[in-house]
Amino acid sequence: MNVFSKSIVQDLLCFSLLCFSALQLSASNISDYREISGFEFNAAEEGVNIELKNSSGELIEFNGSGTFTYGKEEIDLYFKAGVALVEVNMPENLNLFTLHIKEKIVREIYHISDKDAYWRYKKIPLWYSILPPLLAIVLALIFKEVIISLFSAVWLGVYIVNGLDVAHIISSLLKVVDTYVITVLQDSGHLSIIIFSLLIGAMVALITKNGGMQGIVNKLTPFAKNSKMAQFITWLLGVLIFFDDYANTLVVGNTMRPLTDRFKISREKLAYIVDSTAAPIASVAFITTWIGAELGYIESALKIMKIDESPYSVFLNSLQYSYYPFLTLFFILLLIFMKKDFGPMKKAEENAANPDTAEYQIPEQIDEEMQPKENVRPHWYNAFFPVLMVVGGTIAGLIITGYDAEIWQSNAAFLSKLSTTVGNADSYQALVWASLLGLLTAMALSIGGKILNIPETADSIMIGFKSLLQPVVILVAAWSLAIITEELHTSTFLISITEGKVSILYFPLITFLLAAITAFSTGSSWSTMAILYPIILPAAYALGVSEGLPTEDILPVIYHLTAAVIGGSVLGDHCSPISDTTILSSLASGCDHLSHVKTQLPYALTVGIVCLVCGGLFFALGLPWWLGYPVGIVALYSVVRLA
Repeated sequence: MNVFSKSIVQDLLCFSLLCFSALQLSASNISDYREISGFEFNAAEEGVNIELKNSSGELIEFNGSGTFTYGKEEIDLYFKAGVALVEVNMPENLNLFTLHIKEKIVREIYHISDKDAYWRYKKIPLWYSILPPLLAIVLALIFKEVIISLFSAVWLGVYIVNGLDVAHIISSLLKVVDTYVITVLQDSGHLSIIIFSLLIGAMVALITKNGGMQGIVNKLTPFAKNSKMAQFITWLLGVLIFFDDYANTLVVGNTMRPLTDRFKISREKLAYIVDSTAAPIASVAFITTWIGAELGYIESALKIMKIDESPYSVFLNSLQYSYYPFLTLFFILLLIFMKKDFGPMKKAEENAANPDTAEYQIPEQIDEEMQPKENVRPHWYNAFFPVLMVVGGTIAGLIITGYDAEIWQSNAAFLSKLSTTVGNADSYQALVWASLLGLLTAMALSIGGKILNIPETADSIMIGFKSLLQPVVILVAAWSLAIITEELHTSTFLISITEGKVSILYFPLITFLLAAITAFSTGSSWSTMAILYPIILPAAYALGVSEGLPTEDILPVIYHLTAAVIGGSVLGDHCSPISDTTILSSLASGCDHLSHVKTQLPYALTVGIVCLVCGGLFFALGLPWWLGYPVGIVALYSVVRLA
């Protein structure tokens, strides 16, 4: 272990000890366990009466509602003078007893213990519920690493669920895996997302290795007759290779670099176009390596909110609010066709146009795993048909799994029928079908065309699996954290401090800023989504309910928040010098990394500020969502025009 690694470990241990000491000191001030002689069960006509009694055998005078929470299961209880009726058997292993003092809003959480043959309980302050996600954010900011940060947050959450008992520190750590991770992996929806992500990753690796993506690039490059068209072809390739941001960055950057050099386009400009098309298009396209993660995060939030709508339907409805990805793609076109630049980028372009400019530093090493096989003859159809199969297979799968004859025989408009069908569809099943068909098509073209033999094909598939391993681990950790935040009612705490102070209409604006700051600090869009989705969406929904809004009025806010998290995450990722895609863009384009960050930052912030106003502020003022696009386009045009 080198000195730097030792320093990180020491800092992490010191920070953990400091947090633990502070929490334990706070926990010592929690009221002691109040003994209950037990939860006495008495048969009733409709089920079982549960009576709360103290150690003297007297009923505890409590009126209100509550739930026994154990794992992901809950039993609703409604107490009157200490007695509640429940229609099912009580579980053997109880964890948290949550008491309601206001309809549907949990205000008090109690931990239950059965030490000394007595059932005992003690109150846990509700603000403790924010500590696990807060710890995830703080650790990610300090150590620039998200997996350990998320799992540490889950560990802390389990420790709180276990009553902050020092004796349960190790058992809480073990429960992170044997209870929460196992629970996550037993969910069929979660497994579907993992399988889809791995299959798409394998397909991307295969169509890269067989020269398919290089073939698409070769088909388009002859159209680049001048500087403007060379930049436009670069932008177009970035949009066409929509299914993976890493593959997009490496393929487009490496391929277009000689062409842009010929037309004296700066490496900074190439890196900007590559970086600012990769994540925006991957985040909003229907079939990408991102969609599995996005659906997983959305699904976790929907389960907490108990909204009966498919994650894919929520994603599709959120696209109208995806201001940052769409306006970023438009902004690049403005710069290209108006032949205007400003800030550090203008200086970089002037230097590139000067033949006396010093040579660029070419990176010593490019990721060979994302390069075509040596001496392979690239053909566009080796990538086109697998991607077409994935897109077509997904559409077909959504229609097959969501088809209802009565809906299609009704007099409703076609788009209404299609929307209803997609909303009723099993999106996970459709995605798994489509990704498998896409991979099989890529395999058939590679082996049948004698481009790759069977061992080479298998190796490429494993490379694709490996490329998605880290995102899958992040997903599992995020899902586990979502369970903890649900058990501790984190969204309820957020509502308790914002209720009557912040309108639900301001949530998208605040969320966009929060996501951008988090992604900038961590350098990861995915980790930002993993942390924010399970907290922000349920909090907004609960706030809407507390304001007396019906679900149909809250859903547009949920859609906007879904897009705000994605948009803010991509913005922060574009501005961050530690972002993996930012680093890859510099590497693939042969550009100095700090120069890329310095030249891209003003452009990303320009679009971000416009989106903050036209998306977040307009929505808070009650203006229609579509108004943000024409106003945003005019604003961006004016900026470029006046630059």
